[in-house]
Amino acid sequence: MISKVYSCAVIGLEGVLVEVECDVAQGLPAFTIVGLGDTAVQESRERVRAAIRNSGFVFPMKRVTVNLAPADLRKAGPSYDLPIAIGLLLTSDQLAASVSGTVFIGELGLDGALRHTDGVLPMVAVAKRCGIELIYVPYEDAPEAALVEGVTIIPVRTLVDLAAHLTGEHPLRPYLADARFDQTEVIYPIDFQDVRGQEHVKRALEVTAAGSHNALLSGTPGAGKTMMARALISILPPMSLDEALEVTKIYSVASQLPKDTPLVRQRPFCAPHHTTSLPGLVGGGAGRVKPGMISLAHRGVLFLDELPEFGPKLEVLRQPLEDRVVTLSRAVGSVTYPASFMLIAAQNPCIQGCKQNAYFALSTESKFHRSDRATSDFSQLNLLSYIGDKVLSEAELLPNLTPPGHRQNLVLGYNPDHQALLYAAHTYELKLQDNCLGW
Repeated sequence: MISKVYSCAVIGLEGVLVEVECDVAQGLPAFTIVGLGDTAVQESRERVRAAIRNSGFVFPMKRVTVNLAPADLRKAGPSYDLPIAIGLLLTSDQLAASVSGTVFIGELGLDGALRHTDGVLPMVAVAKRCGIELIYVPYEDAPEAALVEGVTIIPVRTLVDLAAHLTGEHPLRPYLADARFDQTEVIYPIDFQDVRGQEHVKRALEVTAAGSHNALLSGTPGAGKTMMARALISILPPMSLDEALEVTKIYSVASQLPKDTPLVRQRPFCAPHHTTSLPGLVGGGAGRVKPGMISLAHRGVLFLDELPEFGPKLEVLRQPLEDRVVTLSRAVGSVTYPASFMLIAAQNPCIQGCKQNAYFALSTESKFHRSDRATSDFSQLNLLSYIGDKVLSEAELLPNLTPPGHRQNLVLGYNPDHQALLYAAHTYELKLQDNCLGW
């Protein structure tokens, strides 16, 4: 007897419907899973066997074969545990229920409890596109799955609870989303209106935010480059529902979606360290190709502090900055992730890091004290040599920060009335980009 249960796979940010076929035949006891599954899929044999036994059922001591169709599509992750277990219970006549038009998603523990699964949002989205309206997910993933409207989400805690629900003994209640998308005010760690001084730099960042430009901040240590870059997202307009769902998909696939935040409402701010590898920056990895930092910063800000320290790795940013997407080709296949971000970089004015800093100049004991202008200019040129010309050409604004304690930084005041104008200008710029690039 053969049973068929539906599940989903994730390829990039898109889901694919997967048919899980289970067959129990006479022969020596064996448990085989075919269909190009990775290590996590193959290890599901032990998880499913233990979960069935510890849930009060009997694992069939026969020749068990599980096929994940389409067979030429690579499957990754433990999300197939639940559909395999349900398929085996149906095939062995331990469970009598109709599962047509139903999708099962979830990882099983050895005790039969369901655990969190990555990529639930794109899986539910593809199930809806395929006409499936009933989806069973782990209990803690129900808020994320409920972001897709028009489908019934049933949260499940254990395999026993699901079996009792399918037989009609103890029905489970569908999950009702208790939070709708609204434009509530987001509290930022650093607010742009709290920044005092550096008026010319703030003006440059306002232009950057209004036009979705890239900027390179240059200033001595302690001048406030990192602080002002972190404050930039506070003057960007709130994300729309479509933008929030798009960013949430990326964070769900990348296993970085907070448990208490099913929907990402704040624009991302990513600040990778200069030792980050190329796969960590643009995406990649063994097995499933996951998004990198440039995709995690989609619709937000990518901040590269100490820009020259990144070295040749900066060249990989040229194509994503132009096309707003990044295509990763690996042996397992090719995937495309969105990468529409604002690049904000920071650097010191020279290798010594303190050119035109009055505090260092007054200290004759400082190792940074150099009065030779030619030497300082040479150090500055040497610093820029670490940055590729193609990446430098993407920076439309290059403001220089005044040293800490400069009299210009004692000027107080920020006009919050600019915020509404900045929101409107940035939103208009995003619409122009969407129309030109066909998003």
